[in-house]
Amino acid sequence: MPQPRSSAEIRNSIEANRQELAVSVARLRNEVDRLSDWRGQIETHRSELVMGAATVGVLLAARMLRRRRRRRRG
Repeated sequence: MPQPRSSAEIRNSIEANRQELAVSVARLRNEVDRLSDWRGQIETHRSELVMGAATVGVLLAARMLRRRRRRRRG
């Protein structure tokens, strides 16, 4: 059976937990700020965005050409 802790030990434990929580919250805040910075995300993933935009452009152009061909046949 564990030995009962003194009130000073309990206070010290609570303070240590409070400090750890403060550090964890600060780290989480920094991570959220970093991930929600859309300008930074664009800068970091510029090549992926360009490739995605080019792919969408090619798909839209192909779809438009298909529609144009159908109208001419019909």
